Amino acid sequence: MRPFDYQRAGTVADAAGLMSAGATIIAGGTNLLDLMKLQVVTPERLVDINRVPLNEIEETAQGGLRVGALVTNSDLAADPRVRRRYPVLARALLSGASPQLRNKATTGGNLCQRTRCYYFYDIDQACNKREPGSGCSAIDGFNRIHAILGASDQCIATHPSDMAVAMGVLKADVEIEGGDGGRRTVPLDEFFRLPDDTPHLENGLRPDEVITAVVLPSAPAGEQRYRKVRDRSSYAFALVSIAAVVDVRDERIEEATLCFGGLAHRPWRDERVEAVLVGQRPTGELFGKAADVLLAEAKGFGHNDFKIPLTRRTLRAVLADICGLGDDS
Repeated sequence: MRPFDYQRAGTVADAAGLMSAGATIIAGGTNLLDLMKLQVVTPERLVDINRVPLNEIEETAQGGLRVGALVTNSDLAADPRVRRRYPVLARALLSGASPQLRNKATTGGNLCQRTRCYYFYDIDQACNKREPGSGCSAIDGFNRIHAILGASDQCIATHPSDMAVAMGVLKADVEIEGGDGGRRTVPLDEFFRLPDDTPHLENGLRPDEVITAVVLPSAPAGEQRYRKVRDRSSYAFALVSIAAVVDVRDERIEEATLCFGGLAHRPWRDERVEAVLVGQRPTGELFGKAADVLLAEAKGFGHNDFKIPLTRRTLRAVLADICGLGDDS
Protein backbone atom coordinates (compact mmCIF):
# COMPACT_ATOMS: atom_id res chain seq x y z
CA MET A 1 0.00 0.00 0.00
CA ARG A 2 1.33 3.41 -0.92
CA PRO A 3 1.42 6.36 1.50
CA PHE A 4 -1.64 8.63 1.55
CA ASP A 5 -3.04 11.63 3.40
CA TYR A 6 -6.09 11.15 5.61
CA GLN A 7 -8.74 13.71 6.54
CA ARG A 8 -12.13 13.58 8.23
CA ALA A 9 -15.15 15.43 6.90
CA GLY A 10 -17.90 16.71 9.16
CA THR A 11 -20.39 17.57 6.43
CA VAL A 12 -21.28 16.43 2.94
CA ALA A 13 -20.05 19.79 1.62
CA ASP A 14 -16.66 19.24 3.28
CA ALA A 15 -16.34 15.80 1.72
CA ALA A 16 -17.46 16.99 -1.72
CA GLY A 17 -14.97 19.85 -1.62
CA LEU A 18 -12.09 17.51 -0.86
CA MET A 19 -13.24 15.10 -3.56
CA SER A 20 -13.30 17.86 -6.14
CA ALA A 21 -9.63 18.38 -5.28
CA GLY A 22 -8.87 14.72 -5.96
CA ALA A 23 -9.58 12.98 -2.66
CA THR A 24 -11.17 9.53 -2.50
CA ILE A 25 -14.07 8.93 -0.13
CA ILE A 26 -13.91 6.17 2.48
CA ALA A 27 -16.63 4.90 4.82
CA GLY A 28 -16.51 1.20 5.76
CA GLY A 29 -13.55 0.60 3.46
CA THR A 30 -14.42 -3.08 2.95
CA ASN A 31 -13.66 -2.86 -0.77
CA LEU A 32 -11.44 0.21 -1.04
CA LEU A 33 -8.77 -1.00 1.39
CA ASP A 34 -8.36 -4.27 -0.54
CA LEU A 35 -7.92 -2.31 -3.76
CA MET A 36 -5.34 -0.07 -2.11
CA LYS A 37 -3.37 -3.01 -0.74
CA LEU A 38 -3.15 -4.51 -4.23
CA GLN A 39 -2.40 -1.07 -5.74
CA VAL A 40 -5.39 -1.36 -8.06
CA VAL A 41 -6.21 2.15 -6.86
CA THR A 42 -3.62 4.43 -5.29
CA PRO A 43 -5.34 7.52 -3.88
CA GLU A 44 -3.08 10.26 -2.54
CA ARG A 45 -5.74 11.44 -0.09
CA LEU A 46 -8.65 9.76 1.69
CA VAL A 47 -11.58 11.66 3.14
CA ASP A 48 -13.39 9.78 5.93
CA ILE A 49 -17.13 10.55 6.04
CA ASN A 50 -18.07 8.48 9.08
CA ARG A 51 -18.73 11.63 11.13
CA VAL A 52 -21.25 12.94 8.59
CA PRO A 53 -24.79 12.33 9.93
CA LEU A 54 -25.97 9.89 7.26
CA ASN A 55 -26.65 6.80 9.38
CA GLU A 56 -30.40 6.95 9.98
CA ILE A 57 -33.32 4.98 8.52
CA GLU A 58 -36.35 7.27 8.35
CA GLU A 59 -39.97 6.94 7.28
CA THR A 60 -40.98 8.97 4.23
CA ALA A 61 -44.26 10.78 3.70
CA GLN A 62 -45.01 8.38 0.84
CA GLY A 63 -44.88 5.31 3.10
CA GLY A 64 -41.37 4.22 2.20
CA LEU A 65 -37.99 4.40 3.91
CA ARG A 66 -35.06 6.79 3.46
CA VAL A 67 -31.86 4.87 4.15
CA GLY A 68 -28.83 7.03 4.95
CA ALA A 69 -25.68 6.29 2.98
CA LEU A 70 -23.77 5.32 6.15
CA VAL A 71 -26.34 2.81 7.42
CA THR A 72 -24.44 -0.47 7.67
CA ASN A 73 -25.58 -3.58 5.85
CA SER A 74 -26.09 -5.31 9.22
CA ASP A 75 -28.31 -2.54 10.58
CA LEU A 76 -30.33 -2.34 7.39
CA ALA A 77 -30.93 -6.09 7.25
CA ALA A 78 -31.95 -6.17 10.92
CA ASP A 79 -34.34 -3.21 10.84
CA PRO A 80 -37.86 -4.52 11.65
CA ARG A 81 -39.43 -2.32 8.97
CA VAL A 82 -37.12 -3.70 6.32
CA ARG A 83 -37.69 -7.29 7.43
CA ARG A 84 -41.46 -6.81 7.42
CA ARG A 85 -42.00 -4.63 4.34
CA TYR A 86 -38.96 -5.42 2.17
CA PRO A 87 -37.91 -9.02 2.96
CA VAL A 88 -36.25 -9.30 -0.45
CA LEU A 89 -33.76 -6.63 0.66
CA ALA A 90 -33.08 -8.23 4.05
CA ARG A 91 -32.44 -11.61 2.40
CA ALA A 92 -30.14 -10.09 -0.21
CA LEU A 93 -28.09 -8.28 2.44
CA LEU A 94 -27.73 -11.40 4.58
CA SER A 95 -26.50 -13.38 1.59
CA GLY A 96 -24.05 -10.70 0.56
CA ALA A 97 -21.06 -11.09 2.84
CA SER A 98 -19.73 -12.36 6.13
CA PRO A 99 -21.15 -10.83 9.34
CA GLN A 100 -17.88 -8.99 9.95
CA LEU A 101 -18.07 -7.29 6.56
CA ARG A 102 -21.75 -6.48 6.92
CA ASN A 103 -20.97 -4.74 10.22
CA LYS A 104 -18.67 -2.31 8.37
CA ALA A 105 -20.05 -2.10 4.83
CA THR A 106 -22.34 0.87 4.18
CA THR A 107 -25.33 1.42 1.94
CA GLY A 108 -23.58 4.02 -0.23
CA GLY A 109 -20.37 2.06 -0.38
CA ASN A 110 -22.19 -1.10 -1.39
CA LEU A 111 -23.57 0.63 -4.46
CA CYS A 112 -20.13 1.98 -5.39
CA GLN A 113 -18.11 -1.19 -4.86
CA ARG A 114 -15.95 -2.33 -7.74
CA THR A 115 -16.11 -5.52 -9.77
CA ARG A 116 -14.42 -8.71 -8.55
CA CYS A 117 -12.99 -9.50 -12.00
CA TYR A 118 -9.69 -11.36 -11.56
CA TYR A 119 -7.98 -9.22 -14.17
CA PHE A 120 -9.14 -5.95 -12.64
CA TYR A 121 -7.49 -7.01 -9.38
CA ASP A 122 -4.21 -8.08 -11.06
CA ILE A 123 -2.25 -4.96 -11.99
CA ASP A 124 -0.01 -7.01 -14.30
CA GLN A 125 -2.97 -7.83 -16.55
CA ALA A 126 -4.63 -5.61 -19.15
CA CYS A 127 -7.90 -4.10 -17.93
CA ASN A 128 -9.83 -1.28 -19.57
CA LYS A 129 -11.66 -0.62 -16.32
CA ARG A 130 -8.41 -0.04 -14.46
CA GLU A 131 -6.43 1.47 -17.36
CA PRO A 132 -8.62 2.62 -20.28
CA GLY A 133 -7.29 1.51 -23.65
CA SER A 134 -5.15 -1.34 -22.31
CA GLY A 135 -7.53 -4.14 -23.35
CA CYS A 136 -9.73 -6.70 -21.60
CA SER A 137 -7.88 -9.84 -20.53
CA ALA A 138 -11.08 -11.52 -19.38
CA ILE A 139 -12.58 -11.86 -22.86
CA ASP A 140 -10.04 -14.51 -23.90
CA GLY A 141 -9.08 -15.47 -20.36
CA PHE A 142 -10.71 -17.34 -17.48
CA ASN A 143 -14.12 -15.68 -17.46
CA ARG A 144 -16.30 -18.03 -15.41
CA ILE A 145 -17.83 -15.26 -13.24
CA HIS A 146 -18.25 -12.74 -16.03
CA ALA A 147 -21.17 -11.12 -17.83
CA ILE A 148 -23.52 -12.71 -20.35
CA LEU A 149 -25.73 -9.63 -20.78
CA GLY A 150 -24.92 -5.99 -21.56
CA ALA A 151 -21.19 -6.57 -22.05
CA SER A 152 -19.03 -4.89 -24.69
CA ASP A 153 -15.78 -5.63 -26.45
CA GLN A 154 -14.16 -3.33 -23.87
CA CYS A 155 -15.31 -5.08 -20.67
CA ILE A 156 -17.27 -8.18 -19.57
CA ALA A 157 -17.09 -7.60 -15.80
CA THR A 158 -20.13 -7.93 -13.52
CA HIS A 159 -21.35 -5.79 -10.64
CA PRO A 160 -20.97 -7.81 -7.41
CA SER A 161 -23.66 -6.25 -5.18
CA ASP A 162 -26.55 -8.30 -3.78
CA MET A 163 -28.10 -5.27 -2.09
CA ALA A 164 -28.29 -3.34 -5.36
CA VAL A 165 -30.20 -6.18 -7.05
CA ALA A 166 -32.85 -6.10 -4.31
CA MET A 167 -33.04 -2.31 -4.38
CA GLY A 168 -33.41 -2.51 -8.14
CA VAL A 169 -36.46 -4.74 -7.90
CA LEU A 170 -37.92 -2.37 -5.30
CA LYS A 171 -37.40 0.57 -7.71
CA ALA A 172 -35.35 2.59 -5.26
CA ASP A 173 -33.97 6.08 -5.87
CA VAL A 174 -30.47 7.35 -5.06
CA GLU A 175 -30.10 10.76 -3.42
CA ILE A 176 -26.92 12.61 -4.38
CA GLU A 177 -25.36 15.86 -3.19
CA GLY A 178 -22.58 17.83 -4.88
CA GLY A 179 -19.94 20.29 -3.80
CA ASP A 180 -22.03 23.26 -4.89
CA GLY A 181 -24.83 22.17 -2.54
CA GLY A 182 -26.94 20.96 -5.43
CA ARG A 183 -29.01 17.85 -4.82
CA ARG A 184 -30.54 15.42 -7.24
CA THR A 185 -32.36 12.10 -7.15
CA VAL A 186 -31.63 9.35 -9.65
CA PRO A 187 -33.59 6.12 -10.12
CA LEU A 188 -31.33 3.21 -9.21
CA ASP A 189 -31.91 1.77 -12.67
CA GLU A 190 -30.25 4.89 -14.15
CA PHE A 191 -27.49 5.21 -11.56
CA PHE A 192 -25.35 2.40 -12.99
CA ARG A 193 -23.75 2.46 -16.44
CA LEU A 194 -23.09 -0.30 -18.95
CA PRO A 195 -19.46 -0.64 -20.06
CA ASP A 196 -19.82 0.32 -23.74
CA ASP A 197 -16.48 1.98 -24.58
CA THR A 198 -16.04 3.63 -21.14
CA PRO A 199 -15.96 0.74 -18.65
CA HIS A 200 -13.96 2.83 -16.17
CA LEU A 201 -17.11 4.95 -15.64
CA GLU A 202 -19.34 2.68 -13.57
CA ASN A 203 -22.06 5.04 -12.35
CA GLY A 204 -23.43 8.54 -12.81
CA LEU A 205 -21.60 10.21 -9.92
CA ARG A 206 -19.58 13.29 -10.73
CA PRO A 207 -16.14 13.73 -9.09
CA ASP A 208 -17.49 16.02 -6.34
CA GLU A 209 -20.72 14.13 -5.61
CA VAL A 210 -21.61 12.00 -2.60
CA ILE A 211 -24.45 9.53 -2.17
CA THR A 212 -26.46 10.73 0.82
CA ALA A 213 -29.30 8.19 0.90
CA VAL A 214 -31.28 5.53 -0.91
CA VAL A 215 -35.05 5.97 -0.86
CA LEU A 216 -37.34 2.95 -0.96
CA PRO A 217 -40.92 3.51 -2.14
CA SER A 218 -43.83 2.04 -0.22
CA ALA A 219 -43.80 -1.75 -0.01
CA PRO A 220 -44.99 -3.37 -3.26
CA ALA A 221 -47.97 -5.69 -3.44
CA GLY A 222 -47.33 -9.40 -3.81
CA GLU A 223 -44.70 -11.88 -2.71
CA GLN A 224 -40.97 -11.15 -2.58
CA ARG A 225 -38.09 -13.54 -3.17
CA TYR A 226 -34.31 -13.39 -3.40
CA ARG A 227 -32.35 -16.36 -4.68
CA LYS A 228 -28.60 -16.45 -5.06
CA VAL A 229 -26.70 -19.22 -6.84
CA ARG A 230 -23.01 -19.33 -5.93
CA ASP A 231 -20.11 -21.73 -5.80
CA ARG A 232 -20.43 -22.29 -2.07
CA SER A 233 -23.11 -21.54 0.49
CA SER A 234 -20.80 -19.39 2.62
CA TYR A 235 -19.48 -15.97 1.62
CA ALA A 236 -19.25 -15.88 -2.20
CA PHE A 237 -20.37 -13.64 -5.04
CA ALA A 238 -23.33 -14.61 -7.19
CA LEU A 239 -23.03 -16.61 -10.38
CA VAL A 240 -26.64 -15.58 -10.86
CA SER A 241 -29.08 -13.98 -8.44
CA ILE A 242 -32.71 -13.01 -8.86
CA ALA A 243 -34.80 -10.57 -6.87
CA ALA A 244 -38.49 -10.94 -7.64
CA VAL A 245 -41.74 -9.22 -6.64
CA VAL A 246 -44.81 -10.92 -8.08
CA ASP A 247 -48.47 -10.29 -7.28
CA VAL A 248 -50.82 -13.15 -8.24
CA ARG A 249 -54.57 -12.52 -8.05
CA ASP A 250 -57.38 -14.76 -9.26
CA GLU A 251 -54.82 -17.20 -10.66
CA ARG A 252 -53.22 -14.57 -12.89
CA ILE A 253 -50.07 -12.51 -12.52
CA GLU A 254 -51.24 -8.97 -11.80
CA GLU A 255 -47.76 -7.42 -11.47
CA ALA A 256 -44.20 -8.68 -11.81
CA THR A 257 -40.83 -7.01 -11.27
CA LEU A 258 -37.54 -8.86 -11.68
CA CYS A 259 -33.92 -7.83 -11.21
CA PHE A 260 -30.89 -10.03 -11.88
CA GLY A 261 -27.37 -10.07 -10.43
CA GLY A 262 -24.19 -11.79 -11.58
CA LEU A 263 -25.13 -11.40 -15.24
CA ALA A 264 -24.13 -7.88 -16.22
CA HIS A 265 -22.11 -4.78 -15.46
CA ARG A 266 -25.05 -3.52 -13.37
CA PRO A 267 -28.16 -4.98 -11.71
CA TRP A 268 -30.15 -6.10 -14.74
CA ARG A 269 -33.81 -5.29 -15.32
CA ASP A 270 -35.61 -6.02 -18.57
CA GLU A 271 -39.21 -4.80 -18.65
CA ARG A 272 -39.88 -6.99 -21.68
CA VAL A 273 -39.51 -10.05 -19.44
CA GLU A 274 -41.98 -8.64 -16.95
CA ALA A 275 -44.44 -7.82 -19.75
CA VAL A 276 -44.46 -11.47 -20.82
CA LEU A 277 -45.70 -12.46 -17.35
CA VAL A 278 -48.29 -9.81 -16.55
CA GLY A 279 -51.90 -10.84 -17.13
CA GLN A 280 -51.03 -14.51 -17.66
CA ARG A 281 -51.72 -17.68 -15.70
CA PRO A 282 -48.48 -18.88 -14.09
CA THR A 283 -47.26 -22.03 -15.82
CA GLY A 284 -43.93 -23.62 -16.58
CA GLU A 285 -44.43 -22.82 -20.25
CA LEU A 286 -44.93 -19.14 -19.44
CA PHE A 287 -41.79 -19.07 -17.29
CA GLY A 288 -39.85 -20.58 -20.18
CA LYS A 289 -41.07 -17.81 -22.48
CA ALA A 290 -39.91 -15.21 -19.96
CA ALA A 291 -36.48 -16.85 -19.88
CA ASP A 292 -36.37 -16.84 -23.69
CA VAL A 293 -36.90 -13.08 -23.71
CA LEU A 294 -34.34 -12.47 -20.97
CA LEU A 295 -31.65 -14.56 -22.66
CA ALA A 296 -32.36 -13.73 -26.30
CA GLU A 297 -29.17 -11.65 -26.54
CA ALA A 298 -27.12 -13.48 -23.91
CA LYS A 299 -23.55 -14.30 -24.91
CA GLY A 300 -21.07 -16.51 -23.13
CA PHE A 301 -17.32 -16.21 -23.51
CA GLY A 302 -16.32 -19.82 -23.00
CA HIS A 303 -15.89 -20.51 -19.31
CA ASN A 304 -19.14 -18.72 -18.44
CA ASP A 305 -21.34 -20.36 -21.08
CA PHE A 306 -22.98 -22.38 -18.29
CA LYS A 307 -24.56 -19.18 -16.92
CA ILE A 308 -27.13 -19.17 -19.73
CA PRO A 309 -28.84 -22.47 -18.84
CA LEU A 310 -28.24 -21.79 -15.13
CA THR A 311 -30.09 -18.47 -15.40
CA ARG A 312 -32.95 -20.17 -17.21
CA ARG A 313 -33.34 -22.84 -14.52
CA THR A 314 -33.03 -20.32 -11.70
CA LEU A 315 -35.64 -18.00 -13.18
CA ARG A 316 -38.09 -20.87 -13.65
CA ALA A 317 -37.50 -22.01 -10.08
CA VAL A 318 -37.99 -18.55 -8.58
CA LEU A 319 -41.17 -17.88 -10.56
CA ALA A 320 -42.62 -21.30 -9.73
CA ASP A 321 -41.92 -20.76 -6.04
CA ILE A 322 -43.27 -17.23 -5.83
CA CYS A 323 -46.42 -18.16 -7.79
CA GLY A 324 -47.13 -21.09 -5.50
CA LEU A 325 -46.35 -23.87 -7.99
CA GLY A 326 -43.52 -25.39 -5.95
CA ASP A 327 -39.81 -25.14 -6.68
CA ASP A 328 -39.24 -26.00 -10.34
CA SER A 329 -35.44 -26.19 -10.01
